[in-house]
Amino acid sequence: MFVEYKNVSIYHDDICVLANVDFHVDEGEFIYIIGHVGSGKSSLLKTLYCELDIHNGEEATVLGRNLLRMKRKEVPALRKELGIIFQDFQLLHDRSVYKNLQFVLKATGWKNKKDIDERIDEVLEAVGMMDKKLKMPYELSGGEQQRIAIARAILNKPKMIVADEPTGNLDPETADNIVSLLKQISLTGAAVVMSTHNLPMLDKYPGIVYQCKDGGISDVTSEYNKLSMIDEE
Repeated sequence: MFVEYKNVSIYHDDICVLANVDFHVDEGEFIYIIGHVGSGKSSLLKTLYCELDIHNGEEATVLGRNLLRMKRKEVPALRKELGIIFQDFQLLHDRSVYKNLQFVLKATGWKNKKDIDERIDEVLEAVGMMDKKLKMPYELSGGEQQRIAIARAILNKPKMIVADEPTGNLDPETADNIVSLLKQISLTGAAVVMSTHNLPMLDKYPGIVYQCKDGGISDVTSEYNKLSMIDEE
């Protein structure tokens, strides 16, 4: 099990935004987190990479690490096993696409230039952006920047990708392409946990669906499967 939360409480600014959280992620799973703005989706995702701490719960483990006992100095090692995709891309705008990706690899211990160059080419090929390697971020469209953000997230072959509204700023066609790409990545064995307001995607790219609502979270996958069956009829 990549993530195992049992009876966890999640706080943001000392306010409990989600209580009694039971949440599970396993290898290769494609998981949607849905809910209204302010329902706790982003807070839940932030606990996965320790942007927010978990102070109480029966169990809270991510990739074998006990978040209830983990020290801050252990957080970087956990984050190296995760790929994190932000809605606002968070690319470094003073350097090219290649230099953005090179920066991440060097920061995570890669030293051999040949290995670095080969890995950058691999991820750019995977996201269909090889021809943009020497472009600056401001020369790219929103969809292209998001593809580079995904390339950055998969550089170190993460066990799990955490994506906070990765299609929120994109047009429908580009959003479709991004979710399709994430779905393909999940088929390689990496788990994908993604918050979204884009509910039509749940039908097109089925996965496990959790809903944040009224200060809690629940697995509503079966409800969405029923809706899909009704739509098909």
